[in-house]
Amino acid sequence: MAEKIVGVIGGMGPEATVEFLRRVVAATPAKDDADHIHILVDNNPKIPSRIAALIEGGGEDPLPVLIAMAKGLQKQGADFLVIPCNTAHYYLQRIAQAVSIPFLDMIALSIAQLGALSPKPAKIGMLASPAVQKVGLYAARLKEAGLAALFPDDAGEAKMLDIIRAVKAGALTEQHRRDYTEVARSLEHADAFLIACTELSVIGAPERTDHPVIDALGVLATATVAKARSIS
Repeated sequence: MAEKIVGVIGGMGPEATVEFLRRVVAATPAKDDADHIHILVDNNPKIPSRIAALIEGGGEDPLPVLIAMAKGLQKQGADFLVIPCNTAHYYLQRIAQAVSIPFLDMIALSIAQLGALSPKPAKIGMLASPAVQKVGLYAARLKEAGLAALFPDDAGEAKMLDIIRAVKAGALTEQHRRDYTEVARSLEHADAFLIACTELSVIGAPERTDHPVIDALGVLATATVAKARSIS
């Protein structure tokens, strides 16, 4: 089988990229080193902040750096590209136009996974950066799939941003974990949850929820393995 080489536009943040790679390794059926997938990783934490650009305003545009990374991975031999960062998918189409190899779209893959749940959920509790709501990264596409996005209130979004920043800083506390669970529980009308921030993927699913939880990073990892091992 002629496996494909994966190119990873990483560093947003570094721990989330490492978590993505760990999940790819775990999802790969392998008996020895040679059975694993060839992955090229540009783990670049110097990409301008997406939060500064999209939420705070006035931050440096990360798009030129993202395009340069994509081109570099293509030049090194990547057959397709992935971005283990939800918010960075805001720039996906413009990055894709700058290269000639395909991307896996974590947003589309995650929505498809939600739609495949049985029974099919109607309302999706979004566990994400405030930027995800601000730029409409998921809401319209969920609506097209017959699903409605539920976001935390302003206080909940502030807590989520604090949690995300704590993961990036390696300073996550038990209070952050409790806040994470509290925000999830505030979305009481949700039929399922979507973890739509890769820093939150590092933490995992919130505690004490009886609803299905889809993790966008896990969906991307599984799809990456399938794409790399396919011959189509």
